[in-house]
Amino acid sequence: MKTNAQDLQQRIITSDIKNFWTAYDKIKETSDSTLHTGYLNDLFINKGTNGLKSIMKARGYTAKSYLDAIRHYPLFWRSIRDNTLRADEFADSIATEIDKLGKIYNKLKPAHIYFTVGALRTNGTTLDGNVLIGSELALADENTVSAEFPKALSHLKTFFNSNPINNTVFLNVHEYVHTQQKSSIGYNLLSQCVIEGVAEFVAVRVTGKPSSAPAIHFGTQHSENIKSVFAKQMFFNDTGFWLYSNAENEFKMRDLGYYVGYEICKKYYQNSKDKKRAIRKMITLDYNNPTALYPFVDRSGYFEKPVSKFYREYDKDRPRVVEIKEFKNGSKKVDPNLSQMTIKFSAKMDKRYRNFELGPLGESRVLKIKEFTGFSEDGYSASFNVNLKPNTRYQLLVGNGFRNENGMPLKSYLIEFTTAD
Repeated sequence: MKTNAQDLQQRIITSDIKNFWTAYDKIKETSDSTLHTGYLNDLFINKGTNGLKSIMKARGYTAKSYLDAIRHYPLFWRSIRDNTLRADEFADSIATEIDKLGKIYNKLKPAHIYFTVGALRTNGTTLDGNVLIGSELALADENTVSAEFPKALSHLKTFFNSNPINNTVFLNVHEYVHTQQKSSIGYNLLSQCVIEGVAEFVAVRVTGKPSSAPAIHFGTQHSENIKSVFAKQMFFNDTGFWLYSNAENEFKMRDLGYYVGYEICKKYYQNSKDKKRAIRKMITLDYNNPTALYPFVDRSGYFEKPVSKFYREYDKDRPRVVEIKEFKNGSKKVDPNLSQMTIKFSAKMDKRYRNFELGPLGESRVLKIKEFTGFSEDGYSASFNVNLKPNTRYQLLVGNGFRNENGMPLKSYLIEFTTAD
């Protein structure tokens, strides 16, 4: 794909930024909070681009999200204003780098880039094939004020000190790669880390600049320890502390999943004779298909043994439902007067987590839980109340949201039975 200045002006859209500050100024003119929502909606949200609508959808922003941020962090907004108004300055440089991307990946699809304004939940993301930049974060620098932020936003101080505005072009290339991928949502931790690693690695190759992500610099200094811990958690369904989280961890570093994914891609690239083909493979990989993902990771040589072997070990160690206390699973003669059920586990479970899902037969046959009464004191069982009807087939999937004390997710278990007449 070729990029030129005219194409760029059509595809890089910054109008949301000026609209935001128009609304902001009107809100600041009055202390009458009843007028604030109207100003925000009329001058910003209702006039917003498709990019604004998308970033609001992607991050769950509402009018209240913006108003809360405006009211609580006045020093922050004052300090970031001038930087956000510089968005247009990056257009030519972004165009140059996207053109380079098109030269190493000749299947590049066009995408719009929206410099919009969010409420402090992302500096950049994608949705519906478009790049969405949260300018209030992406264009921050070391002079951006973070003193007003609560603990949940404490990581932004470190982020601001890294002068993210200097990384704006790189960020756009990273997010542009996401618009080319089969999915931006992985089915487990390994999948999600590779998705992010591909975007970061390709951005490095295109721009010729190293990643500024602190996690990647940290990762290179603690690679073996990180690999060891990651190998035990890479099949988890959630990303835990590895991505997009301030959760405490033994490394005292957030977003280490970026490092793992980046390192896998770097090694895959280094081991490939045909570099363009390697880039194409990374971008077009079906990240949510283990038969495609596992061989890709194996060929990188990141792990010392095949991913499938790690999975077999992981699956063997997962906690399981060992029985239903009141009847044998699959029974066709369950007492319809039964009011409580207890499931027993093979391991001590973390009482903070649980989840139930529909079975294969769907909502029409789901066993509805009246009340989850809790785990046993020792954590080896959980009970819940039910209301059964005679001569009825029921299903309920005990999901992998249940975890043992080591964070290992439960192997899903289908409860299925039929009540007696």
